[in-house]
Amino acid sequence: MRVLRVLVGVLGLLGLATAARIWVDPVAAAAQMGLVVNGPLGQATLRADVAGLFAGIGGLSVFGAIKGDGRWLLAPLCLVIAALAGRLLNLVLAGFTVEQAPPILVEVVLALILGAAFRTLKPPGETA
Repeated sequence: MRVLRVLVGVLGLLGLATAARIWVDPVAAAAQMGLVVNGPLGQATLRADVAGLFAGIGGLSVFGAIKGDGRWLLAPLCLVIAALAGRLLNLVLAGFTVEQAPPILVEVVLALILGAAFRTLKPPGETA
């Protein structure tokens, strides 16, 4: 269980680092994600919506890892699954391109890890 907690914590910290990178330089982050920023509104949307998603997933994952309580991982798990659903919908509507594979793979792995941790990590004092 300790390995799973550490893994979730590290992934959470990576999510927080990604959010921070977007908050600091949304234009550069957007370019790496295949997005084009359209002025201050586009920057605000990236900082609020995209970075907010990463911050929420990352922050709750870190907190759940620190507490050793899988209940904190349900929300990030749902958010990752929602993002994955959006990517899969895009595959159906727009077709597959090679650039889409890495983020899909990352989200699948994240969902598997968060799902395993959600099911495995129990609140302190509760047995499996």
